[in-house]
Amino acid sequence: MILTRDEILKNVLNGNICISPFDEIFLNPNSCDYRLDNELLEIEDVPVDPKKQTSYRKIDFTENGVVLSPNKTYLANTFEEIGSNEFVPVLIGKTELGKLGLFLQITADLGNLGAKHKWTLELKAVQPIKIYPMMRIGQVSFWTTYGEKDMLYNGKYDKFSVAKSSEIYKEFL
Repeated sequence: MILTRDEILKNVLNGNICISPFDEIFLNPNSCDYRLDNELLEIEDVPVDPKKQTSYRKIDFTENGVVLSPNKTYLANTFEEIGSNEFVPVLIGKTELGKLGLFLQITADLGNLGAKHKWTLELKAVQPIKIYPMMRIGQVSFWTTYGEKDMLYNGKYDKFSVAKSSEIYKEFL
């Protein structure tokens, strides 16, 4: 079951949900908006080969924003640190940006119990679209679990505060 606005607020205040920094004005009926940080990675390889380490171009952008190009994949990260040991976070895009042709969290929208960090976001533009640091780019919802919480996430992607590229190539080494 999904947490409502009041339950998200209660659990942020009692420490069961981490959204840092937190501002109550970002709360929605059953989610909380998150913002875009100020760094992007653009995948340079064409084609991308999962058996090889992917090349990226780092893009730092300012309040003037940056235009995303179609047929490119970008990685960014949330400005906020988000997570919980009690609830499963699900990160999705904002409807307003989807209607402009920006796909967010193409495949990796489901978080894990215990993961608390700035999340790497996957961005794909259908048409050129300008984005800005600190803009509300997505929303996170929190879901209750059933069964024992006998394992919290302790994986390779939870120790970073900037966008993290794929490490799938290591599985082929």
